[in-house]
Order: sequence, then structure tokens, then C-alpha cells
Amino acid sequence: MDYKRTTADKTTKTRNLNDFNNTTENVYETVSMISKRANQISQDLKQELYRKIEEFTSQSDNLEEVFENREQIEITRFYEQLPKPTLIAINEYLNDQIVYRNDENGKGVVSEMVLEVQQAIENKENKERAKRAKR
Repeated sequence: MDYKRTTADKTTKTRNLNDFNNTTENVYETVSMISKRANQISQDLKQELYRKIEEFTSQSDNLEEVFENREQIEITRFYEQLPKPTLIAINEYLNDQIVYRNDENGKGVVSEMVLEVQQAIENKENKERAKRAKR
């Protein structure tokens, strides 16, 4: 998923508790599901940021290069300004973008297969962007 184009709030706001009972009928189960999704989003963002910053690393960093690398600072600031992973996960939940399945009653955990499909779509989009960038 492209977290850069998310419509999630950038700050916390008070929510109606009943909005979190729709899918699971259990607030605690919903919070657990949103927490797991937020961890996935956080890991994805962290890996993406490390890949971008890795381009700027060199074997012989000196003090002048560290302070002069404006592009790296801009990338870091951009990621700092993105909505927090928890807010993105809440937005996905409220917009019914999270697939939920519970083994006990047919509803439960976030489906790994759906996440794999999303990752495949993202990879395809990234490859297409890379091809367009080379042109």
C-alpha cells in the first residue's frame, strides 16, 4: 500500500467507540487487530526509509558530508511528517480496508494472503514507476 497518499489524520482525535464494534463486536479484538496492522505498516515504512537512506551511505563519511547531505535530511523529514502507523491502521479499519478472519467463528486475524496480494500489487506498481523513471 502506498502510505504516502493515505488520507489518515496526522493527529489523534476522539473516536466513537461504537465504530470499532462493527466488524468484530469486541473492542479488545479490534484494538488487537489494529495494533497488528500498525506494526506491519511500521515495519514497511522503516524498511522503505532504510532503503532510501542506504543510497546516501558511503564508506568514508566525514563530518562535512554528514551536515551537507540535504537530500537525506529531506527524505527523513518527509517520513517524520507522515501519519503515524496506528492512525493509518485505524483509517484502514474504518474504511473497511482490513480483511479480518477469526478461526473460531469465521471472523478473526488479518489475512496473510490478502497482504501478499497487496505486496504483489505494490511491487508491480514500483516496477512500473522505475521503468517510467528510466525513460
